[in-house]
Amino acid sequence: MSGSHCNMDTEWTELCTSQERQELVIDQETNPYTVIYEEKNYGQPKPSSHLLLSHNSLHQKRTFKYASKLKIHTSIHTGEKPFSCDACGKTFRRKDNLLVHIRTHTGEKPYSCSICGKAFRDSSNLIYHIRFHTGEKRYSCETCGKRFYHKGNLTVHMATHTGIKPYHCKICGKRFACLANLKIHARTHTGEKPYSCATCGKTFSQSTNLKFHTKIHTGEKPYSCETCGKSFIQMRDLTVHIRTHTGEKPYSCVTCGKSFSQNSHLNVHMRTHTGERPYSCKSCGKTFSQNSHLTVHMGSHISESSCKAFAKTFSQNENSHS
Repeated sequence: MSGSHCNMDTEWTELCTSQERQELVIDQETNPYTVIYEEKNYGQPKPSSHLLLSHNSLHQKRTFKYASKLKIHTSIHTGEKPFSCDACGKTFRRKDNLLVHIRTHTGEKPYSCSICGKAFRDSSNLIYHIRFHTGEKRYSCETCGKRFYHKGNLTVHMATHTGIKPYHCKICGKRFACLANLKIHARTHTGEKPYSCATCGKTFSQSTNLKFHTKIHTGEKPYSCETCGKSFIQMRDLTVHIRTHTGEKPYSCVTCGKSFSQNSHLNVHMRTHTGERPYSCKSCGKTFSQNSHLTVHMGSHISESSCKAFAKTFSQNENSHS
C-alpha cells in the first residue's frame, strides 16, 4: 500500500439503509480499497489509528476513531450479537456487557460505594449511585431546567416536551421515548420474567423490580423524607412523596395544560384525550383506560360465576332431597 492511499483526510463511511444488507465502503476518490459486509459475514481491514471513521445514519454523521468501535456500532443495525451466556443463552453485542451479565448468575459485585458500602455489578451503576450521595444531577433539560442523575432519564423526560417517541411496539403500537422502555414493555406481551427472587422465587420482568422486591424481605427502606421522616424502599417513591409537601406538579398535559405530580398520572390522563383503552377483559372483551378499572370490573365476573356456582349447587341439593 502506498503512502498516498493512507492520509488524514481518509474517511470510512457506513451507508445505512432500511435493507438488512448494508455496505461499508471506503470513498473511492480518496482510497481504492473497498470493504463489503452482508448481514453477519463481513471483513474489515485494520487501518492506522489516525484514520477517521464516520457513520451516516438518518442524515447525522457519527465518527469513530477506531475500526473496532465502528464494528460494535454497526452490529446495532445488523442485529448481530456474537457473545452468548453459557448459563442462560442470552446474547450480547459486546463482550463487556456479557461479563457484566454473567455476574447476575454468579452474584459477584466487585464495585462498592466508599460512602455506604453498597456493592454493584457494573462500575457505571456505582457512578450513578454516588450521585445520590453527592446530589449531583449533571443532565439538565434545556426547555424547563429540570435536572437528572441519568442521561437516559433526561431523554425520556424530553419526550414530555417534544412528544417524540421513535420506538414503537409492533404488537400493540404503543410508542416509547427510549429503546430500553420498549424492550421492557415487550415482556408484557411475551410474559417473560427473567429475574427471580432467591428468597421466595417470585419472578419479575425488570431487574429493578427484583431489586426493590428483595428489600421487602430485608425490611430495608434507605430513603427517608427530611420533612416528616417517612421512609421508602425506592428513591422515586421518596421523590413523589416530597411533592405532597412542596405541591410540585412537574408533569403537564400538552393538550389541556393540566399538571400532575407523577408521570404515570399524566399517562392515564392523556387517555382521556386519545381515547386509548389498553386494558381489556379476557372474559367479555370490555376495555378500560386504567388497569385498576379492569381489576374492579373483573370482580363482577367473579361474583357472577360464584352466584351461578352457588345456584347450581343449591339446585343439585334440592333435587337430591326431593
